[in-house]
Amino acid sequence: MGGRGKSRTQRKHFRQNRENVWKRSRPDPDPSLSSDKSQTTHWTPFLNENPSFDSYYKEQLIVDPQEWDQFVAVLRTPLPASFRINASSQFADDIRSQLENDFVHSLRAEVAEGGETEAIRPLPWYPGNFAWHSNFSRMQLRKTQTLERFHEFLKLENEIGNITRQEAVSMVPPLFLDVHSDHLVLDMCAAPGSKTFQLLEIIHQSTKAGSLPDGMVIANDLDVKRCNLLIHQTKRMCTANLIVTNHEAQHFPGCRLKGNSERMKLDHNIHQLLFDRVLCDVPCSGDGTLRKAPDMWRKWNSGMGQGLHSLQVLIAMRGLSLLKIGGRMVYSTCSMNPIENEAVVAEVLRRCGESVKLVDVSSELPQLIRRPGLKRWKVYDKSKWFVSSKDVPKFRRSVILSSMFPSGKGYQDLGDSSFNVDMEDDITSVENGNAEDGVEAVENPAMSESAEEVSEFPLEHCMRIMPHDQNTGAFFIAVLQKVSPLPAVLEKPSKQIDEQYVEPSNQSLVDAQAPQINSSESKLEEVLEAVPEENVNDNVSNTEDLEVSPLTCEEHNSEETEEPHNAENTEKKFPSKRKLQIQGQWRGVDPVVFFKDEEIINSIRTFYGIDERFPFNGHLITRNSDTSHVKRIYYVSKFVKDILELNFSVGQQLKITSVGMKMFERQTAREGSSSPCAFRISSEGLPLILPYITKQIIQASPVDFKRLLQDKDVKYTDFADAEFGEKAANLLPGCCVVILGKGNTVATESLEVDESTIAIGCWRGRARLSVMVTAMDCQEMLERLLIRLGAENGSSGHVDKSSNDVGGEVQPVQELNDDDVKAAAS
Repeated sequence: MGGRGKSRTQRKHFRQNRENVWKRSRPDPDPSLSSDKSQTTHWTPFLNENPSFDSYYKEQLIVDPQEWDQFVAVLRTPLPASFRINASSQFADDIRSQLENDFVHSLRAEVAEGGETEAIRPLPWYPGNFAWHSNFSRMQLRKTQTLERFHEFLKLENEIGNITRQEAVSMVPPLFLDVHSDHLVLDMCAAPGSKTFQLLEIIHQSTKAGSLPDGMVIANDLDVKRCNLLIHQTKRMCTANLIVTNHEAQHFPGCRLKGNSERMKLDHNIHQLLFDRVLCDVPCSGDGTLRKAPDMWRKWNSGMGQGLHSLQVLIAMRGLSLLKIGGRMVYSTCSMNPIENEAVVAEVLRRCGESVKLVDVSSELPQLIRRPGLKRWKVYDKSKWFVSSKDVPKFRRSVILSSMFPSGKGYQDLGDSSFNVDMEDDITSVENGNAEDGVEAVENPAMSESAEEVSEFPLEHCMRIMPHDQNTGAFFIAVLQKVSPLPAVLEKPSKQIDEQYVEPSNQSLVDAQAPQINSSESKLEEVLEAVPEENVNDNVSNTEDLEVSPLTCEEHNSEETEEPHNAENTEKKFPSKRKLQIQGQWRGVDPVVFFKDEEIINSIRTFYGIDERFPFNGHLITRNSDTSHVKRIYYVSKFVKDILELNFSVGQQLKITSVGMKMFERQTAREGSSSPCAFRISSEGLPLILPYITKQIIQASPVDFKRLLQDKDVKYTDFADAEFGEKAANLLPGCCVVILGKGNTVATESLEVDESTIAIGCWRGRARLSVMVTAMDCQEMLERLLIRLGAENGSSGHVDKSSNDVGGEVQPVQELNDDDVKAAAS
């Protein structure tokens, strides 16, 4: 059927947009109003109650009955804003001091609500007082005039990358990963990127000036648009230790080299992707975010979690298969539903046997209030509660899976050999049944008569964070450790993947796909196998086709977008299951090319006098296959370089949307053609290369440095220090670096650079020196300069984005396509 794929896409688009069509009914005109008066449409707040929600979670006993009123009361209040200081930032200590010594006192007069005694305070469980809780919602920060200075401070520092505005409970999972600076970390469902940024902070925290940590992060997300958001978020970190990929998490490629001959070609020992740490923050129903997404009250239904259960299990299993022996994985959701939480963890432990254990982390972060995981729960379907899988009707067993129950006993294990249903009807019930099946608010819902099941696994080691315990959102966290190779799983011949292999006794099962799904799940997979090739792009488990928007724990209010067509280059004869793990280049994505133009590299080295100790060879890449027209050159760490080489060796299985830190950019303005070097140093890469620059670098007094930040371009004769103006005029035309001196005059000795050195890129024109930094960066540096010099502490004010900003603003686009720098002509 040639038009089948097209109609399928149209149906998905209708499902995404119909909320806007039927959101509210049109108000009837009021004839009593006079014609000369305009009608006013009053905004009506979201309903913050749902009888089905109350009935469901009361029955699940997620809190004690006597706590229920307090729990719901807090859940119906706006979520206080929270943020985290970038601990690896050059100004981290300055910002923390400003909060402790300025805003804590200046905001004290504000009315405190919700039992809080302070307007802002550090989160006691977050190390180093780098995470802060405010007693104001995001709406209050935007609307309250007395909070304007604090709000502007948050916006500026967030845009620069010195802080990250993030829900407090969302900061918890990376802390339990126990990440070290030399770890290879995978963030499987990373967008919008707050947790990825946090992981990068941890890796970079102890790094000295001019060096990079040994570890790195691979941040993955299914959706291309969310990948762009992820890139924009992490770009503020200015890191060379990150790769952003675009894959289905449950099919993330393992990039395993199969032959010894291929391994001999590489100059490193990385022959497959094995991660020290894996963050598995899976898509979920997201009802733990009701405080910041109140529209979810009216959308909530019990089928939301059930529709995502299978996908969550597959993602978690894939994460464990990519984990090194001895490595740690954190599974987390922003849902309170045990079907998405404890049931998934129990199923993972059941499949992995003794090779994976649930870690007791109750002694870690002792000041974090958390509750143990549940060991018993029930499953609701079609106005009936089930406590055991054996009570589920046969025609519903493709929807209500055995793994959703505490015991996890499969339907075949129950001795029911007659289980045989029409799969087409079952798929229809998955799409239409649960999505409309809310929990009816009845006093005595029908209950199966079987004995209530209790899980055999130590699920009390899981953590539940409840909103009323410490004025936060809700969250679920489980810490898993891989202690031995995963058991070998026999896949059906028709479902073999080209990467699959049985794990040797001394290695991890890296490239084995998720274990075979039992009973009804395997039948569902067989239906997916029968989907025509043109429809494979809609091939996430049909349980995802519920009228549910799966949410990652950070992206509670973002719309789900259509899955990317990321494998269009598949040959028709190749029987690919998911069309994701494919050898060859990815269509629609710029290639990753190692930059080896010795003429350009040598001209850069010579012009800036870059020390030979700075590693260039093999660390420069570009995203343009035509290396003769390169506009931007990116720098990658050694670990990233090794991963890229591995990816080339296995046929580019990784679909890379972003990699590396922009180090050099071609100068295309009028004066750029007259410069001996065609490339300027990017502001992102300047801190890394700064200690190795010996030419085109000068030191300015605080007075002249401040003048540059304020005026953006200054004539050489207008500097307060005439010697500095003369030195600037004697530089070669083109890009140069100005660092802040500690005295009132220019130092005559050699420049010393450390972690506290403040530097900016400038352009040496014919008659003036022009700053090549964004207006927002100038504003931030100016404020830090005033604070460091003990000058008056003025308000940050509003940033004038239309000012003489030679660098342009950072745009959240996939290839980091900033506007080409326009040097000031004079």
